[in-house]
Amino acid sequence: MLDYVRNLGITTMELLPAQTFVNDSYLLDKGLTNYWGYNTIGFFAADPRFFASSTDPVHEFKEMVDRIHNNNLEVILDVVYNHTAEGNERGPTISFKGIDNASYYRLMPNEPRHYINDTGTGNTLNLSHPRVLQMVTDSLRYWVTEMKVDGFRFNLATILGREEHGFDEGGGLLDSCR
Repeated sequence: MLDYVRNLGITTMELLPAQTFVNDSYLLDKGLTNYWGYNTIGFFAADPRFFASSTDPVHEFKEMVDRIHNNNLEVILDVVYNHTAEGNERGPTISFKGIDNASYYRLMPNEPRHYINDTGTGNTLNLSHPRVLQMVTDSLRYWVTEMKVDGFRFNLATILGREEHGFDEGGGLLDSCR
C-alpha cells in the first residue's frame, strides 16, 4: 500500500486523531461506536482500538511511522486540543473536570458552572491557563520526539487562539507553536 501511495506522487500521510478518545454516550445508547477520534481524553496515549496489539500500541504506532518514513513519506497527525470528551456541565467527569475544572475549561464568567462552548461540543479547553498550555505543548513535543510524527493538523485551529477577549493571533498556543 505504501509503494502504491508513494508512486501516486503523494509525499505526506495525514492520520485521523489517534490519541485516546471515548465514544459519545448517544452512540453507545444506540449500540454504535465512533472511530473518528475527535473526542479526545488522553493526549499522550495512542488509542488501543486502532492497533492489532492492544498491549503495546506505542510500539505498534512507532513501527507504523517508521515504515511510512522508510517509504519517504511524512506523517501528519490530526490532533484535537480545542475540547475534550467531557462535554458541558451535564457531561461525564472523566478526567480534567475532576482534577481542576476551572483551570482546564473556559467557563462562563458570570455563571462558572456553565461552559463556554466555542467548539460546538460542549466545552473549550482553556489554553490561556499555563498548566493547560504546558500539557498541550508537552503532548505535541511527545508526539514529535517519541512517536516521530513530522507535524500536525489542528482541529478547529482558530479556537486554539481564543482568549478571554476573543481571537488573538498572539495567544497562548499559537505563540508557543511559533
